[in-house]
Amino acid sequence: MKTYKNLYPKLCSYKNLEKAFKKAKKRKSSKSYVKEFEENLNGNLLKLKRELETFTYKPKPLTKFTIRDPKTRVIRKSAFRDRIVHHAIVNILEPIYEKIFIYDNYANRIDKGTILALKRFDKFKKKVSQNGKLIYSTQYKNLIKGYVFKADIKKFFDSVDQEKLIEIIKRKIKDKRMIWLVTQILKNFDNKKIGMPLGNMTSQFFANVYLNDLDYFVKKRLGMKYYLRYVDDFIILHENKKVLEDCRKKIEKYLKNLRLELHKDKSKIFSMYKGVNFLGFKIFYFHKLARKRNVKQFEKRIEQLKFKYKENLIDYDNIMGSICGWFAYAMWGDTYKLRKKYAKEINNFLSR
Repeated sequence: MKTYKNLYPKLCSYKNLEKAFKKAKKRKSSKSYVKEFEENLNGNLLKLKRELETFTYKPKPLTKFTIRDPKTRVIRKSAFRDRIVHHAIVNILEPIYEKIFIYDNYANRIDKGTILALKRFDKFKKKVSQNGKLIYSTQYKNLIKGYVFKADIKKFFDSVDQEKLIEIIKRKIKDKRMIWLVTQILKNFDNKKIGMPLGNMTSQFFANVYLNDLDYFVKKRLGMKYYLRYVDDFIILHENKKVLEDCRKKIEKYLKNLRLELHKDKSKIFSMYKGVNFLGFKIFYFHKLARKRNVKQFEKRIEQLKFKYKENLIDYDNIMGSICGWFAYAMWGDTYKLRKKYAKEINNFLSR
């Protein structure tokens, strides 16, 4: 295995910190804390550089808040200067790990994402079902060949073993200074041994590093060709249900090495005929439906926008910015009538 040394000077370089600032600033240029940092950009970056070089850098305490979308989640927000450091770390480590990540790992990676994951799932289901081949059943009509194991790791971000993660990183990264900085970021959390803050850019990247061993186990050791993962959700497709049942047992056992476990209620094997919930859609062989939970969430957002628009608290551009993302994503499913209904509703209250 190729290892990497002397990465820390590259991380601390002004060029890398400036690049990290631009990434941290993206879509947040109007925020007061960004403007304040940018007023003395050169001085602030040089100060951060000196702190990193002299090992006096210490991240500020995280700001914690709860969101419901509709699942309740605790988000921990880092200070802006710390977000720059997060990007600086990923700038250096990402090119190294991109070389060893499997192709079918889709979250928080350049040129990946949910749309490509959905397209890949469509390709896999055609392969496994032999292009929608039907099998005889006395109970169901149009029973499509093949099965899906949809799995979810229980409380993933709260369960990551920090020492185990550092041990995994040390396999490739032999720069002690880099490990020191990564440790500073990981330990800036309520629990100093277990968990990563949901909301940190580094947490998203380290999730892929932590679960890369699982990816290799499923692909290489278990020989599962039709496997894809999006953060802590993963799917395996196979024509034989018993093979997937055996995979589940072996994966449950393997995850103990990573101090993780499958969510029992959310990790099940389905017939392709019944469809599977994945990335906001209920996916069947011939069509995809928007999940009811996501639809209700969007309806709630529309009601909030109506109220704000009526009270002159929001303008047209902000409304369109808030809803366009949902329409752009929903169009990847069979949602034409649904989108038309909401477009009409939004047009009605805007015209008033």
